[in-house]
Amino acid sequence: MKIAVLHLVAAIAITPTLAAQSNSAVPLDSATFDPDGTAHIKRVVPMPASVSPEARKWLDSLDQQKVGPPDTLAERRTHTDAWRKMASAEARRLYPVNVEETSLAGVRTDIITPLSDAGSKRVLINLHGGGFNSDSGSLIEGIPIANLAKIKVVSVYYRLAPENPFPAAVDDVVAVYKELLKTYPPRSIGIFGTSAGAILTCEVAVRLKQLALPLPAALGIFSGLGDFSRVGDSRQLFTLNGLPGRMEPIDPNHLPDNEYAGKMDRKDPVLSPLFADLRGMPPSLLVTSTRDILLSDTATLHRALLRAGDDAQLVVFEALPHAFWYHFQLPETKEALDLMAKFFDEKVGR
Repeated sequence: MKIAVLHLVAAIAITPTLAAQSNSAVPLDSATFDPDGTAHIKRVVPMPASVSPEARKWLDSLDQQKVGPPDTLAERRTHTDAWRKMASAEARRLYPVNVEETSLAGVRTDIITPLSDAGSKRVLINLHGGGFNSDSGSLIEGIPIANLAKIKVVSVYYRLAPENPFPAAVDDVVAVYKELLKTYPPRSIGIFGTSAGAILTCEVAVRLKQLALPLPAALGIFSGLGDFSRVGDSRQLFTLNGLPGRMEPIDPNHLPDNEYAGKMDRKDPVLSPLFADLRGMPPSLLVTSTRDILLSDTATLHRALLRAGDDAQLVVFEALPHAFWYHFQLPETKEALDLMAKFFDEKVGR
C-alpha cells in the first residue's frame, strides 16, 4: 500500500515469510531521500514467528477489510455503540461480574464488582477509549480487570467532544475521584484507560496534582499519549488496524483541528502532560504494541515519566495494532489483561 505523508512516503507489503521477499512481485527493500528529508521507503514486513496463530488469523482478517469513506460522527458513534454492546456481552461471559448503573458526583457510571471478594476496600476508575467523541471501551475494559484483579471498578461515562471539549472530561473524572475519596483512601484507588482513556488518565493525574489533591496509588496508561502539540512517528506509519486500513498522515507543521483539544494551547500541561511537572506521579504501567498507532506517543510519555524519576513500566507486544486487548480471542489479550490485573493488585493497597 502507498502511504504519502510530509516526511515519509512508504510502500509496505506484508508477507508470511522472509522468503516471500525474493519470490513475490513486491520490489526489494529500498529507501531514498529528498533534499527536504522526505523518505521514500519500500519494505517487506514478514509476520513475526512469535505471534500466536489466533493473532495471525485476526491480522489476516484486518488485511481483507475494505476501506470505505470516513464515517460521519453519527455513523462512528453508531458503529462503536454496536461494537461496545457486542464486546461487553462477550466480556461478561468470559469474566463474570456484577454491573450496576448509577451516578457519582452527577456523572454517569457503571459500578463493576467482582463476584468474589466483593467487600474489598479497593477501587479502580476506568476511562474508556473512543477518540474522545464516542464510547468504544466502557465495560470492555473494566469487566476483565475487575474479575482478574478482584477489585471494584467504576467505569466513567465522561462527557464527549465535540459537544464538550477539554477540559470537560477531565472535570468529570476529577469529580468522581473526589467523591470516591470520601470512602476510599488514595492508596486504595487506581485509574486506568485505553487510548483516549489512557490519555485522560495521565491528564487527570496532572490535574489532581495541580489541585493539591492526594494522588491515586497507580495509573494504567494503555496506548496513550502525552503531547497534543507534536506528531509521533508511529502516527505517520500505522492506522488503527496497524498496517492495513486508511492512512491519515499529518503535516507536523500544520496540525489539524482537534475536537477534543478545541481552542486550548496544545502545550497546556493538563492537556499535554509532557509539559507538566511529572515528578511524584503514581507508579504507572504503560502497554502498547509495535504496530500501534500510538506506539511512539506511549514510549515518549514513558521516557518523560522516567526522566521525572517516577516508577514507570513499559510493556510492548509484537506486531499487534492499537488496543488489541479488546479482542478476547487472542492469547496476547489474556497475557495483557493478566499483567494489567497483577499490576493493580500489587500497587493498589487494601
